[in-house]
Amino acid sequence: MSKPKNRYYTGPVTDHFDGSLFYNPDGIPPGTWRDVLRWQVNGQRARWPKAIASPFAGNKPASRVSGDALRVTMVGHATLLIQVAGLNILTDPVWSDRASPVAFAGPKRVVAPGIAFDDLPPIDVVLVTHNHYDHLDITTLKRLQQAHAPHFVTPLGNDGIIRPNARQAKITVVDWGDRIALSDGVTLDTEASHHWSARAMGDRRMALWAAFVLSTPAGKIYHVGDTGFHGGTNYRAAAEKHGGFRLAVLPVGAYAPRWFMQGQHQNPEEAVEGMRLCGARFAVGHHFGTFQLTDEPIDEPAEQLHAALDARNIARENFRPLLPGEMFDVPLG
Repeated sequence: MSKPKNRYYTGPVTDHFDGSLFYNPDGIPPGTWRDVLRWQVNGQRARWPKAIASPFAGNKPASRVSGDALRVTMVGHATLLIQVAGLNILTDPVWSDRASPVAFAGPKRVVAPGIAFDDLPPIDVVLVTHNHYDHLDITTLKRLQQAHAPHFVTPLGNDGIIRPNARQAKITVVDWGDRIALSDGVTLDTEASHHWSARAMGDRRMALWAAFVLSTPAGKIYHVGDTGFHGGTNYRAAAEKHGGFRLAVLPVGAYAPRWFMQGQHQNPEEAVEGMRLCGARFAVGHHFGTFQLTDEPIDEPAEQLHAALDARNIARENFRPLLPGEMFDVPLG
């Protein structure tokens, strides 16, 4: 059987690209459409509220932070503002009402962005970990290009989605293992995560997914967008390569049911173990409480995260599931 033609990327075969599609080495492939149907009819989907308000709504971030300061502000889902070493960095920015290819259907935001778009400080860098709609939102990326003209960094193939919609954008495309400079003294390493990609019916795994490590004068930051735990393989590799982190930004939601989601989304207990394995002193949880993507109740990820921390005698303030608008000034140690 011939391999499908990749519409986004052409390149040499590697340990995670077979010449046509990307994959997770020794990993779990995404579920089939039959698996999706089985999940959708299981009758176990929790009922989320249609709308909630964050107690931190309306917070306005500082223009910049410098020195030893490291500040993280939750916008919602996987969108965070990381302020460090004079840089303002956004992760997987989504300000749209839906995580969907259309504006009239698909997962709808239940809590407003924690930072109003017009209240953003100057944005220098945008990190896009992969192309799922709850992480790569073309409408938001176009707005950011028009308002801030940031440096976009994204794994292989995703530029084929972004570039046609933001033709003047500065986009750096990276593979696992690449290192680039973001500014004097700040570098970005692209690391493996255990996930997959798709925007439509016929482009599954045609663009790469990744995690990122920021090395700054204020310490190292490990940012993971979506990932399955994968036996902790990628966490151990990150610790061995980078020697630990001041902060890890880790997904803690969209994990139920486990038979379907375990290969692509870790649960809170696995996130706590990932924090330990990668040697992070502090962590921030994301990917919960904004768009209902899976079956678990809206409050369950934070509850299970606290239970996992308590079971390991880790202080709850060391791994914080931030709410939209909530700011965290990360301690030095």
